[in-house]
Amino acid sequence: MKIVVCIKQVPDTAQVKLDPETHTLKREGVDSILNPFDLFALEAALRMREQVGGTVTAISMGPPQAEAVIKEAIGYGVDEGLLLSDRAFAGSDTWATTTALAAGIRHLGGADLIVCGKQAVDGDTAQVGPGLAQRLGLPQVAFVKALREVAEDHLVVERQMDDGFDVVRLPLPGLITVVREIGEPRPPSLKGKMRAKKYQVPVVGAADLGLAPEEVGLAGSFTQVIKVFAPEVAGKREIIEGPPEEAGAELIDRLVDSKVIMLGS
Repeated sequence: MKIVVCIKQVPDTAQVKLDPETHTLKREGVDSILNPFDLFALEAALRMREQVGGTVTAISMGPPQAEAVIKEAIGYGVDEGLLLSDRAFAGSDTWATTTALAAGIRHLGGADLIVCGKQAVDGDTAQVGPGLAQRLGLPQVAFVKALREVAEDHLVVERQMDDGFDVVRLPLPGLITVVREIGEPRPPSLKGKMRAKKYQVPVVGAADLGLAPEEVGLAGSFTQVIKVFAPEVAGKREIIEGPPEEAGAELIDRLVDSKVIMLGS
């Protein structure tokens, strides 16, 4: 089975900064990490390779320093990697991102299965996985929490829902996005780390993928961030003082008066 895992380098959420001019994330001077949800995607892909054989390739789109996450994936046991890096990709929204990733996967010769984390912590849209499946014309299942059956031509998975889970059969080729319940990521191996240190990450740009500049980046994006701001705290609070019995009784009276709660007769 040929498995491709989409991964992303994201800013450390404790150090997020925004460019006041472009309203895009500023990466200079900010520590970057492998998107935490993508670790679960890597783990799922490696487990499936162990069951049915094949290869796992990690693909990412980002600036040149994003090769670090490809090397990190190699350390976990991924066979190969590919970085899509070009100034033309800067500022891509999810539409433009899936354009580039779809072209990158075609550049790899396609895949039997594409695995993505459920979302990236810097955007939290959860759109790239399903959008990529649509771009490639593949069936997809989002929010996969467990793998029940892995075969060359299909998967049987559990899809997380608000009230439980669904059991879904996915014909291959296809795409899944996974949640943390899929399984705890393994630590990178010493052998993997040594290979990652020497690994030369292949890098391709927009022209290599047959993409015109207007198809990707800000030019190819249908959405742009107009304004970023911290929401104002509009709530009011009041401390009811006094003995617990009296304070509790007053709280109930106020809640009843405000119709927050209703007491039965």
